[in-house]
Amino acid sequence: MKAAIGIHTHDDSGLALANALASLDAGAVHVQGTMNGIGERTGNCDLTAVIPVAQIKRGWSCVPAASLKRLTALSRFIDGVTNQAPDPRRPWVGAAAFAHKGGTHVDAIRKFSAAYEHVDPSAVGNARDVLVSDQSGRSNLLLKAAELGIELDKDAPSTRVALEELKKLEHKGWSFEDADASLALLLRSHMGKSAVVPFEVVKYHISVQGGLKDASCEATVRVRINGKESLTVAEGEGPVHALDQALREALVKAFPKLKKVHLADYKVRVLAGQDGTSAQTRVVIRSTDGTRSWGTVGVSNNLIEASLRAIVDGYAYALS
Repeated sequence: MKAAIGIHTHDDSGLALANALASLDAGAVHVQGTMNGIGERTGNCDLTAVIPVAQIKRGWSCVPAASLKRLTALSRFIDGVTNQAPDPRRPWVGAAAFAHKGGTHVDAIRKFSAAYEHVDPSAVGNARDVLVSDQSGRSNLLLKAAELGIELDKDAPSTRVALEELKKLEHKGWSFEDADASLALLLRSHMGKSAVVPFEVVKYHISVQGGLKDASCEATVRVRINGKESLTVAEGEGPVHALDQALREALVKAFPKLKKVHLADYKVRVLAGQDGTSAQTRVVIRSTDGTRSWGTVGVSNNLIEASLRAIVDGYAYALS
């Protein structure tokens, strides 16, 4: 009597996928697993890897091609439902699965994508991501600019100057890998786009009163828009929230479209822990208008200033 053989693996030794594929090679016709490898201990066999490996690499029919192109979206949907942060290093569907940083890599990708990409990212619904950092060459900058809808002339002095400034900022602790919006604003400023930021924060003041359990925060912001200055005061749950509320109130009056914009994520990283509370700090903010989202960055040894820089870029990008 013939029986269909299946395999159920866990990833305790990091071999769940390898063992599942070995079983298929040996005649098994069924793999038990979970999306994103969710499961007890270190997880079950990850179907987001099993499916594309079996179908694309081995040529076995698993799911319709149209469904395979929704694999990345499904993976991120599952993370959202389970309230898990997506793993950027996850093969096939991770944000970094088709990311390129080194100048040589990016130049090769531009000429022949198969040099550093094992498949077309769109086959699983993912996308190529060119990262710009202090390791970048001009090829990175040109490709990234094109992604952002900005045309750069590779031989223009402004392109060289933009790359030099980018590298200087990276050495000071700035990172644009999760801050495409700040990068876009920087590039546009070098293209002579004088009105990149249609407003200016002239001065701000923050006061905190009370004790550890009942502190109240108030922020005052002086903003210049079209040559006119206005003063706005707002309260918040903390100094950064109060500052954002004051700036937001000032800007919405002149730019009603900003009513839809709000902060979706706020991350702080201390860059030099040995300096204690005076350490250089990087703030990365994700903003959204409900339809699209964008990242901005600010760096300073003053947490409030770093936050304000990222917040300003977020609103400026929304207006651009």
